Amino acid sequence: MPYTDLPSLIDRYGERMLRLLTDRAQPPAGLIDQAVVDRALADADAIIDAALMVRYKLPLASVPALVADLAQAIAIWKLHTATPDQKIEADYKDAQKTLDDLSKGLKRLNVAGVEPASSGSSGAQITDRERPFTAKNLKGFI
Repeated sequence: MPYTDLPSLIDRYGERMLRLLTDRAQPPAGLIDQAVVDRALADADAIIDAALMVRYKLPLASVPALVADLAQAIAIWKLHTATPDQKIEADYKDAQKTLDDLSKGLKRLNVAGVEPASSGSSGAQITDRERPFTAKNLKGFI
């Protein structure tokens, strides 16, 4: 399931920007190239999946707003063939930081029916074994 789509990108960044970034025809057709957008969206999904698979069962039961926002920031960055402006670059770096926090468990997604994976242990474990050195068996050394 894709985390975002073309209408969401148009809503956030505007049709003009997407047309400028995706229309790679010679001469330019003046249209948004759906194939170029789909490739960027697939790349964004793959990056997000790689980060989330550490702690969440994929595919997600629903797409949280945070994940859709991350997908949009990554996809628009991926669409740039030249250096993006500072805002796009900052949003991309923030998205990467958020994904890193999600994969480390520092942030959590509120996704119905999906719980972060656990190791199965319940905390510290103590083994009660015979003590190798006691006052009795060290008599004469102490």
